[in-house]
Amino acid sequence: MKYIKTFSDKDAVSQVALGCMRISDKTDKEMDFYLGNAVELGINYFDHADIYGRGKCEEVFGAALKRNHTLRDKIYIQTKCSIVPGSMYDFSKEHIISAVDGSLKRLGVDYVDVLLLHRPDLLMEPAEVAEAFDELEAKGKVKAFGVSNHSPLQIELLQREMKQKLSINQMQLSITNANMLASGANVNLPCEDGVNYDGYLRDYCRLKGITIQPWSPLQYGFIAGNFVDNKKYKSLNKVIDELAEKYGTTATGMAIAWLLRLPEKMQPIVGSTNHDRIKSVAEAADVTISREDWYRIYREAGYRLP
Repeated sequence: MKYIKTFSDKDAVSQVALGCMRISDKTDKEMDFYLGNAVELGINYFDHADIYGRGKCEEVFGAALKRNHTLRDKIYIQTKCSIVPGSMYDFSKEHIISAVDGSLKRLGVDYVDVLLLHRPDLLMEPAEVAEAFDELEAKGKVKAFGVSNHSPLQIELLQREMKQKLSINQMQLSITNANMLASGANVNLPCEDGVNYDGYLRDYCRLKGITIQPWSPLQYGFIAGNFVDNKKYKSLNKVIDELAEKYGTTATGMAIAWLLRLPEKMQPIVGSTNHDRIKSVAEAADVTISREDWYRIYREAGYRLP
């Protein structure tokens, strides 16, 4: 496992993180294995959100952490807030503080390492968000802050009012959902790949030192399914399988290694609870794909090079 600096110059976090949105129905035994196995594989970063399982995911994780309390100082916990299920997005000071308090209670911890604003609130008041962050930081409830699914200007608008650096932006990115990359190769060209949907977010984050955390890095569409070994992507998987054999990894490992080859050191969030898949993505951190092979996968995924 490789380790990178994201929200802190002092803390080294695993370059692959585990997303905890699918653990709500896990037994105590399964959770103890899930947590202990991840740490054994070198994964020390866990991503939550207050809406995952309507809070149940944080609860079962917190219970497992209580049973394995010596692991708390070995891991980093990130959670997200702002989504009111089926209703609205809420960046009010009251909601942010209440959401964090709820997450801390469910997780059974005194603080989270990172808090992300999950999706942009169209009624946000940046100064109010800044007040909430100041209070959470002063009380030691949150160490660092970031966002998820935010554009460069939305980040700038928030950042103008706050003293804390927004150090993370979690965005959808995978081999089959790579417009963030394709638009950079097709600047000013009248084609679909040249359409920029995110305000050149990748370049902005590189300039600002913001770590991008790709979510659903093995999914196609909007969480439509796994593209690995999927007949919808027969030719792509043929290339992935061939290169996986070449680099001594699995197809899943190759899909993650493709993202890790990007020079800005992204931190993919993998939502699997399957032991073999987690092992594959952990080992993928040690695989370095050549430039030629990276572009071969890129082209096979259907993106053009002008």
